Amino acid sequence: MREIDVKKVTETVAEMCIEANHFLTPDMKEALNRAADREKAPLGKKVLEQLQDNLKIAGEDMIPICQDTGMAVLFVEVGQEVHFVGGDLEEALQEGVRRGYTDGFLRKSVVRDPLDRVNTGDNTPAVIHYSIVSGDKVKITFAPKGFGSENMSRIFMLKPADGIEGVKKAILTAVHDAGPNACPPMVIGVGIGGTFEKCAILSKKALTRPLDHPSEIPYVRELEQEMLEKINRSGIGPGGLGGSTTALAVNIETYPTHIAGLPVAVNICCHVNRHAVREL
Repeated sequence: MREIDVKKVTETVAEMCIEANHFLTPDMKEALNRAADREKAPLGKKVLEQLQDNLKIAGEDMIPICQDTGMAVLFVEVGQEVHFVGGDLEEALQEGVRRGYTDGFLRKSVVRDPLDRVNTGDNTPAVIHYSIVSGDKVKITFAPKGFGSENMSRIFMLKPADGIEGVKKAILTAVHDAGPNACPPMVIGVGIGGTFEKCAILSKKALTRPLDHPSEIPYVRELEQEMLEKINRSGIGPGGLGGSTTALAVNIETYPTHIAGLPVAVNICCHVNRHAVREL
């Protein structure tokens, strides 16, 4: 049994909040650079170049990449041989978000209740997804999600007879309906299978998979590529102003499901697709 002090968890999460809101992961930066090099539409290319300038300024001057520093989402994979000491894990994670957003002077965008709309003042509570895995490590993935793109996400409860063509139609429908509102070029996370809530979590987690790591399942890998090509032929383009770069990637995750169902969730993210990963 390996002991981990929850103070280390708090410190790590606080650092991740600041890191993810100021710097892109290497795979995201590379995808954006490739898109800027390939884009032929003059206006679309200009938008991509402006996004690159924005990233440079954010990193050099420690200014958030985007004014919407998002609602904090955490995926926490806990090794079953880990024992936390010094306090409560949930409280430690929330305190990390609180410190990160307060000490990092990041915008606080969370309200305590969806209807009374009173701001909590520290961007908590975060949305936390736990999973128990083998080993004695803890892997934390932090993903601040802005709501310009989150609001464009969709769930489709398809019938099995809709098949893969129904899945394709659902993905393209979600992207078409999002249009310029999700700050393209987008990253499209797709969850297929499970239940109503499982496919949604899959689609959110799909956004954190490195863009240079396509699915290991052959038919899913082919579907990712086909959807990316079709989305980029939509003409929405960078900033919704036209061009061949509407999406940087389509990441799809699948899970077993019921004989009577075919749930599909499409979680759209803007061009920065912010996240950070740490292992303790």
